[in-house]
Amino acid sequence: MTSAANFSMALIHYPVYDKHKDVVATSVTNLDIHDMARLTRTFGLARYYIVTPVEEQIKLVEKVREHWLTGWGSTYNPKRKMALETLQCEETLESTIADIESRTGRRPKVVVTGASGRPNSVTFAELKTLIDADPEQPYLLLLGTGWGLIEQVFNKSDLVLEPIKGAGDYNHLSVRSAASIMLDRLFGR
Repeated sequence: MTSAANFSMALIHYPVYDKHKDVVATSVTNLDIHDMARLTRTFGLARYYIVTPVEEQIKLVEKVREHWLTGWGSTYNPKRKMALETLQCEETLESTIADIESRTGRRPKVVVTGASGRPNSVTFAELKTLIDADPEQPYLLLLGTGWGLIEQVFNKSDLVLEPIKGAGDYNHLSVRSAASIMLDRLFGR
């Protein structure tokens, strides 16, 4: 079974597109904080990053995180505490990559996702094979908010993961649903 011990996930709130293809910063939601952290813990990932340069959003994430790690929430719901231990907020994608490199001694392979297919996409099976081939190699899975990650993020990534396809041509899952499917395909039993 493929191990997620050197696999991290980042929810990117900037830089992403809005529906007009303008580059924006999206708002962090409570669901981003809680549900994605629970997902990260469920599949045994090394870390879950929320990436935003917006100071008030960072303060919100830290306030919620601290409530569940050291505040009243830590004793009220120990399982939530376990999940939020995986959470870390970073201002940029670059600082996220630097954190992984600092913790592991290796630069992570950056895997980008999106709802649209790309000619150079790797399948879930191919990504699992790469992870298994070098268990010490860290990976960072990028998930976009808003209307998706900007093109420059795709261009700087090491791998593009195939999109999740449904039964028809409608393909607009919530990021939490898409992340759940992706992690189950990569690390589920």
